[in-house]
Amino acid sequence: MNMLMINLTIIVIICCVMLMLIFILSKKYSKSMMKLSPFECGFNPMNNNRIPFSIHFFLISIIFLIFDVEITLIIPMILIYYKSNLIMWYSICLYFFMLLIFSLYYEWKIKMLMWTN
Repeated sequence: MNMLMINLTIIVIICCVMLMLIFILSKKYSKSMMKLSPFECGFNPMNNNRIPFSIHFFLISIIFLIFDVEITLIIPMILIYYKSNLIMWYSICLYFFMLLIFSLYYEWKIKMLMWTN
């Protein structure tokens, strides 16, 4: 038990010394105005103007996410084909794919999938 405590204190002391060395050696001493100013991909942080955001792009991305979730629902349907009742499996798949096709048709009809209006 005594040897364990000695080893533990040595490890803790070594870790503390290493942390202090890292803290001391990694300090940046050049504190000019350019170093202290924030930089975000070339945009001026003092400018209050917003860059216009396309709502249509947002809606297309939401549609993509919905169809992506539907694809994740299709994969287990394929995997449980042999373990389920075939009539029930066919009816669920038919319902699911009809829902998918009708939703795609509806989005196409209201011209949600067209990028330019």
